[in-house]
Amino acid sequence: MKIFIMGIVASGKTTYAKELSKRLSLPFVELDSVVYHNVDGVRIKRTPEEQVQIIHEIDAKGTWIAEGVYRSSYYLLLDLADRIIWLDPPLWKRKFRILSRHVKQVIGVEECAYEPDFQMLRNMYEWTKRFEGEREELDGILQPYLEKLIVVRDDPAKNQLLASIGCEECFDGV
Repeated sequence: MKIFIMGIVASGKTTYAKELSKRLSLPFVELDSVVYHNVDGVRIKRTPEEQVQIIHEIDAKGTWIAEGVYRSSYYLLLDLADRIIWLDPPLWKRKFRILSRHVKQVIGVEECAYEPDFQMLRNMYEWTKRFEGEREELDGILQPYLEKLIVVRDDPAKNQLLASIGCEECFDGV
């Protein structure tokens, strides 16, 4: 099984993907690690071509659960995935999660791969605003994949989607 979990910042992608990975015993791939890598302690962005190469290497391993925001270099994940899960909680919830995550990162309760400074907080809110303005574009990109797309707009719906991938017993209250 190959599952691509998509969503904007603070939609719950990583949390949900890790839980699903455990329950289904599938390897977990955080797509930020495809985009960025560390060289001598410095976070470097890979080119789109390098990102595509890494995705091919991940896919060659067989099964996976990958999560991330949509990037044009991820287009082939839409083709490769057996299921695409689009996490789309309400805007107010995502805004709250962004602030909550930032506070946790600043006080050291939650780890992150970037510097949790005020600029990053502003970036996350800006990305969220931009996404809301470009939502129709993503809807268009996803149109050819409707037969394998699951859209989750509220947390209880996450429990229901396991039936569609053949694992109803996997979700005990998640």
